[in-house]
Amino acid sequence: MDLLIKNGTIVTATETYEADVAVDGGKIAAIGTEFNEKDFTEVADAKGKYVLPGAIDGHTHLALAFGGTISSDDYYAGTRSAACGGTTTVFDFVQQGQGERMLDAVKRRDAMASVDAAVDYSFHIGVGDVNTKEMLDSMEEAVEYGIPSFKVFMVYDFGVDDGSFYKVLQKSTEIGALVGVHAENRDVNNLLVERYLSEGKTEAWWHYMAKNEMVEGEADVRAINLAKMAGAPLYIVHLADEMGMKAVTEAQNEGYPIFAETCPQYLHFTNEVYKRERGRDFVCSPPMKNQASQDAIWDGIQNGSITTVATDHCPFTQAEKDWGITKKDGTPGDFTTIPNGCAGVENMYPYMLAQAVSGRITMNKAVELCATNPSKLFGLDYCKGAIRVGLDADLVIYDPEKAFTITNDAMHGDTDHTIWEGVQLKGYPEATYSRGNLVFKDGEFLGKRGDGKLIKCKKLSFTGPEL
Repeated sequence: MDLLIKNGTIVTATETYEADVAVDGGKIAAIGTEFNEKDFTEVADAKGKYVLPGAIDGHTHLALAFGGTISSDDYYAGTRSAACGGTTTVFDFVQQGQGERMLDAVKRRDAMASVDAAVDYSFHIGVGDVNTKEMLDSMEEAVEYGIPSFKVFMVYDFGVDDGSFYKVLQKSTEIGALVGVHAENRDVNNLLVERYLSEGKTEAWWHYMAKNEMVEGEADVRAINLAKMAGAPLYIVHLADEMGMKAVTEAQNEGYPIFAETCPQYLHFTNEVYKRERGRDFVCSPPMKNQASQDAIWDGIQNGSITTVATDHCPFTQAEKDWGITKKDGTPGDFTTIPNGCAGVENMYPYMLAQAVSGRITMNKAVELCATNPSKLFGLDYCKGAIRVGLDADLVIYDPEKAFTITNDAMHGDTDHTIWEGVQLKGYPEATYSRGNLVFKDGEFLGKRGDGKLIKCKKLSFTGPEL
């Protein structure tokens, strides 16, 4: 056989036990304690280490055209960075164009990803045009192809109105799909932007103020109510506010299939970052919120109301972030001209696992949030998200004693800064395997461009908040 990982402590979402993992043909072939090392081409000793399933980042934006530029990590840089943080599968977003069938949008984007991705990937489809029956019905083609997840935006000029959102939710129940939502109140956001700019308020702080707790929270509540009306499941992405967290918990307690994702930046930073000298580096949407919101989200993780942790990885260079001061044409800028997004795909699993090492959550909870739940929610549990015979050998050897300080120099993406600069972690991935291939070891990326493949997802069906 190809690989034996011996002497490690296996951690899944539900179990922790000592055993060896045998890998053959890219799959987990056996789990046990009585293997003969001579039967294996490669042997890795994980004594004193944890053996974990590779993380699944359910929310990335690679090579995304946004804010007058393109996010600085393409599919190679982004998946390379993912591998070096123990993430072995990423979900990127395909934005449907006007008059473009959903499946055509997927194939268009996959042509970019397939030649560059270093680990496996899949897609969510950003809904752009459901104005005709043909465009709405094209959702089903995508589901049959293996892309059963869609996203609507309640904000931005390409966002949908509530009627279109409701139509997409209704359609999802007919075809075995899940609808995710970026929930912010577009009209109020636009009015606040206009007000602050008219008052000469241009700094990064006012980005937060124009997308404050209630601007997000109202939209969270409205999205949940639309899902209830449509009798459809709903996935709220990058949840960052207390009002939304309470609404999610209440809906789940009532038995509705409402799921929520949050991101490490909301668990670690608050809106105080926008007062920093380079507060513009932290500009993302939704922005980091107040301490009460952060506390509510941590409570949601503890009580199970938060289903997944993902990153919303969408980095831009500092020069591009500086457009908030001077636009690229040399004219004065403001908070609306700062490209929205931060890097995070390499930091998610290490950060959440460090919270487990510190005792804030369990190791099992970290695996559940970052690997097992995403695999179940998006229809990949037939091949990923756990350590089980027959699944892909997406595995991470994790050293709980290794001290690691995050610096941009130690990261493996293509951007020139990280909002995580100087954050200290206890515990860090030592090695990452993607389908049995060693892609990261002791700080060095060992994978190859193009080795990642599109993973198709199965149809989805949720009758309640339990996965």
